[in-house]
Amino acid sequence: MNARSGSALTFGMAVALIAGVTLGNGGANVMPVFVDDFSSRFAMSDSGAGLVAATQLMATAVVTLLLAERAARPGRVRMTRVGLAVAGVGFLGAAAVTDPVTLILANLVLGAGLGAVYAAATAALAATDDADKASAVTISGVVGATALLIMGVPAANHDFGAGTGFLLMALCCLVAWPLIRRLPEDPAGRAPTDAASAGTGESTAAKPSVVLLLGTALLWAVTQGAWSYASVLGRQHTGMSHSAVSAVLAISSVVALVGAAVGPVAARRFGRMRSMAVFVAAQALAMAVLILTHDPVLFTVAAVLWQACQLAVLVQTLAAAALIDPTGRLVASLSGAGALVTGIGPLAVGAVLDAAGADALGLVLALGTFLASLPLLRMTVARRHRPSAASAGPPPRPGEHFSPVVRRLDAVKRPPPLTQNRGGGRFTAAAASRWPLRSPLWPQGSVPAGRPVHRFPTT
Repeated sequence: MNARSGSALTFGMAVALIAGVTLGNGGANVMPVFVDDFSSRFAMSDSGAGLVAATQLMATAVVTLLLAERAARPGRVRMTRVGLAVAGVGFLGAAAVTDPVTLILANLVLGAGLGAVYAAATAALAATDDADKASAVTISGVVGATALLIMGVPAANHDFGAGTGFLLMALCCLVAWPLIRRLPEDPAGRAPTDAASAGTGESTAAKPSVVLLLGTALLWAVTQGAWSYASVLGRQHTGMSHSAVSAVLAISSVVALVGAAVGPVAARRFGRMRSMAVFVAAQALAMAVLILTHDPVLFTVAAVLWQACQLAVLVQTLAAAALIDPTGRLVASLSGAGALVTGIGPLAVGAVLDAAGADALGLVLALGTFLASLPLLRMTVARRHRPSAASAGPPPRPGEHFSPVVRRLDAVKRPPPLTQNRGGGRFTAAAASRWPLRSPLWPQGSVPAGRPVHRFPTT
């Protein structure tokens, strides 16, 4: 279904993809721990800590979008390492600063570095020969690695003092430096059509549409917003304790890895659009039940189903984008659009919850999920991007459209033409320049001067 001429997914390549995507999106995933660190170290208010967090997240998202086109070209390993270096400097600065203004600048720097890493790593998903397998393996590994970071960063702050978690993140950037050397460099499935593209190894990248980016952003805003208030709604509606709700959400995150594995299988078995539509419908339904139910058992089942379907949709979205645009620009752009609204979702969900209540919130989130999925579903049936006519090279000459061998023979250097044939006549300069190659069937000297051979005989 998605076999291409890209690089086969090896263990080293999978490790590189997991390391890049984990760190590129690490700021957003570990942000609750960072916000707690901001507040305790500098006695900041909730709005002040939120401003620092928004600075980092916005820098990551904007840089990811800006570098999506650059990530579609060879040189991803170098780009990722530059991003790791910049992010490492930012993490060290955030650990050492002593005032809030410098803290904001440090988060701006580290957010920009993580954006470069995220753009290169997500674009590299398109350079593999099996986009579904690469996406499933990468997302599964990212879930596990992120869980370790969420546990390790607060433990470092608790055991070694405030701000130590940033040192741990800087150490992770250092560890990832040699791991990402296996990151796929060349776009997969490229088919150069002229000498220039064959020499550079580049292919034309598909420019993502605004509607597709908005749909991706809306889906991520809905998902992130609902996840942010899942614990609160679980305690208020079901009467479960804080530890019980946390255990349910933790279990749902682990079991959700099944969705990452089932997504590619369902796409091959039932078709990408049909299977993805089912996953989106199940995700919306489970999200509504999670918000509206007062039964602890139903809350647990809805949380597990919601997370599993969400990962299945994510894997299929990345795989579809990688198949449509093998340069990786589309994958990086969609990832940047999702990161751009990470902080907007919780704000919007909180506003709706305060103004209209949980019943209206469940309806709004389910409807938002359906609307956001429409551009993504349309993307799954889009045709793979092909180079434009301007880069397709000159049209073939008469008689060459069926014989690529003729074009290769034209590139061979012609032998110096004879100035006289056996009959004593002389070749003109125009006739001599049109002689292609010596032929054992038609020796050059046996051709009359007035009837030069135009093509090498292929029959």
